[in-house]
Amino acid sequence: MFATRCLNSTTPAIRRAVNNNNTINNFRKTQISHRSKSTSTTTTKRNSSAIAGDTGKKATHLHHHMTTALAVATPLYLFTPTSYTDGLVDKSFGILLASTISAHSWIGMNYVATDYVPKISKGLTGPVRVFNVVLGVVTFVGLSKIALNDMGGIKGALIGLWRPQVKEEKKD
Repeated sequence: MFATRCLNSTTPAIRRAVNNNNTINNFRKTQISHRSKSTSTTTTKRNSSAIAGDTGKKATHLHHHMTTALAVATPLYLFTPTSYTDGLVDKSFGILLASTISAHSWIGMNYVATDYVPKISKGLTGPVRVFNVVLGVVTFVGLSKIALNDMGGIKGALIGLWRPQVKEEKKD
């Protein structure tokens, strides 16, 4: 009975070796081939869909490249004097910044959905991915609208947060 319990709690490779009465050398070959098969897949296979932004190596590389681009380009844009970036440069960089921020958040939120949502309920993964797509589109549309306005674009909106409001006096 003890041997049966031990045999049931072992790996499939050990059970095959014991059941087939393999020699020690054959057992070692079976263990080595079993290990090489299990370690050959280092990433878990995820369900791929059109709204899953975190599947595959390209998504990870793209996410890291967007992080680097945002970390370098955003301070350069924000600290460049407004006289240099006024007009077409401001609007085009604003659209580029809006698309990068929305894509970066969409991929990042899909990583969160993949890692944490199944711990709550596996059935919620699909609806959360749909929510992430909607959130990414709303982010892109909102930042694009700010980037294309005539009040200074994204840089003007950020500067406006710290600029005091000028109150107009009414003349009677």
